[in-house]
Amino acid sequence: MPAWQESYIRNLAPYLLSILRIFAAGSFFTHGAMKLFGWPAPFEYPLTPMLYTAGILETSGGLLLAAGLFTRPVAFVLSGLMAFAYFIAHGSNGFFPVLNHGEAAMLYCFIFLYFFAVGPGVWSLDELQGRKSGATSTSREKAT
Repeated sequence: MPAWQESYIRNLAPYLLSILRIFAAGSFFTHGAMKLFGWPAPFEYPLTPMLYTAGILETSGGLLLAAGLFTRPVAFVLSGLMAFAYFIAHGSNGFFPVLNHGEAAMLYCFIFLYFFAVGPGVWSLDELQGRKSGATSTSREKAT
């Protein structure tokens, strides 16, 4: 690949990170909204205290992540939530995620762990706060 193409693609990375964060968080939000509000469809299981707590974390965490606010701590908590969900709800039904229906929990766990490690990307309230305070962020530095 020519150097100019590599440079162009590398400059897209912080923006693609933001897009991944927004879409993953929006999808995650709907899991909590189903549990708490029956939207976009009714939740098919009775709400236990554990599921109710998960719904609160999914809804509030999904909104915060979509906005890119407190991204790292929220992503860390949600990654742990999804690891817990995988082992409690899915892992006991077999080893392979495709067979125990734990693919979404596993993918969310590692996507959120990635956000914890790299931050929100350039399109986020965290980034906007950094600009107002004069701080520089790694995502902005990588974009330039």
